[in-house]
Amino acid sequence: MLLIGAGQLAEYLATMALFNGFAVTVCDPRDEYRGNWGVAQAKLVTEMPDDVVKAFAPDRRSCIIALTHDPKLDDLALLEALGSEAFYIGAIGSRRNNALRHARMKEHFEQTDESLARLRGPIGIYIGSKMPSEIAVSIMAEVLAVKNGVKLPREMEVALAKDELEIAPQQAEDALVCQRVSRF
Repeated sequence: MLLIGAGQLAEYLATMALFNGFAVTVCDPRDEYRGNWGVAQAKLVTEMPDDVVKAFAPDRRSCIIALTHDPKLDDLALLEALGSEAFYIGAIGSRRNNALRHARMKEHFEQTDESLARLRGPIGIYIGSKMPSEIAVSIMAEVLAVKNGVKLPREMEVALAKDELEIAPQQAEDALVCQRVSRF
């Protein structure tokens, strides 16, 4: 697993990946993030992410996840990853940021919908996560499902689940209330 970005979310995700048998490399050229890195078992590198992806030489057993929210770091690395056989390529971010990333890649890097089809985002499965530790669980669950060839229901995709919740927020709230009441 190659993680782009050494923030708190990367620490949780790296720890979970190590427990699940992944060798983990974390790339972050930013001093302010590397200085607090606390997962000794993960290899920490400081080069630019696109160069690290090339050197990482991803194969079909590799996954690459961009976590910086910084297009200068994420976009070129993701483009390099898309040229590989990595089984999972994804980036953190909102639905809006994901759409902007796709637009940038089409406009500036001659990508198409087809060439970007393997790029996952927003990543993870929808579990209502808010905290970095919960977001890491969501991402790790999706990575493991893809690795194991499990097709997840579309309703578990973050973007689709959030779209449905926004379309009918009262229905979602009513369903939660019914679930809570039925427990008693």
